[in-house]
Amino acid sequence: MRDPEVLRTRKDFDRVYRNGKSVGDRYVVVFFRKNKLEHKRVAFVASKKVGNAVVRNRARRLMKEALRLSAYELPAGYDYIIIARNTIGDAKCQQVQKSIESALRRTGVIPKS
Repeated sequence: MRDPEVLRTRKDFDRVYRNGKSVGDRYVVVFFRKNKLEHKRVAFVASKKVGNAVVRNRARRLMKEALRLSAYELPAGYDYIIIARNTIGDAKCQQVQKSIESALRRTGVIPKS
């Protein structure tokens, strides 16, 4: 059974890119949009600009782990696309975590502290 909290279809990605808002930080760019659902959907993306397959997979794992370790829970009712920048290649998990939290604070979906 598929996880309902993963953004999968091209139509959903296009909808977030076209109608959503974005905030960038040093290591990531966060796109987000309300989704009219009772749960959140998240996608982690690393393009070929980031590096070869090994580097891209490491970037996605870093972003997933950084979000998991974050003190904040993403609110339900939104679609999120978290995109790795090419600077993420030699970053540590804690640096990526701070970058994601900073971007999410500026989106307004998590409280500023």
